[in-house]
Amino acid sequence: MTASLIETHETASVPGMTTPEPWLRGPIPEIVPVLQPVAHALVLTDETIRAVTADLSRYDLWRRPGGAASIGFHLAHLAGSTDRLLTYARDEQLSDNQRAALAREGTADADRPALDALLGEWGRVMDDALGQLRDTVETDLVEPRFVGRARLPSTVIGLLFHAAEHAARHTGQIVTTAKILSADR
Repeated sequence: MTASLIETHETASVPGMTTPEPWLRGPIPEIVPVLQPVAHALVLTDETIRAVTADLSRYDLWRRPGGAASIGFHLAHLAGSTDRLLTYARDEQLSDNQRAALAREGTADADRPALDALLGEWGRVMDDALGQLRDTVETDLVEPRFVGRARLPSTVIGLLFHAAEHAARHTGQIVTTAKILSADR
């Protein structure tokens, strides 16, 4: 998360309680009220991913218990898909770099980038996402947007909401896979 947002979105001090989830810490500055749930979900995703992967070995990053997707794949896909959804929300088409990143997602289990690289890319996408939410004007939320070459219909708010819920879904898969891996140790 960007430093300015970290500094202004402080943890509430509640005796006997661990850090509250982002939605219980109050609004994130400079983001319109209707987009607060999107911002809070993305911040929670970021915090959860960083906590779950803090002590993850390179071996466990790429393990696929029961044939499930690896944590590394989820991290690569999470950064790439969030970036693509934000691009469509801005009414832009994917760049050549984004198309190349999409192709790399499909080979992540073979290429096995390091955890630091995966988290670095996710951090960049998170900073961009929160910046985009800050720059989004409420009256633009219902503007039509189109996804992919097929130009499937959506709206700005539809894409932003889907970015958050998609990130939450993959974060849940990361958490579950990490628990399975720790039980195997």
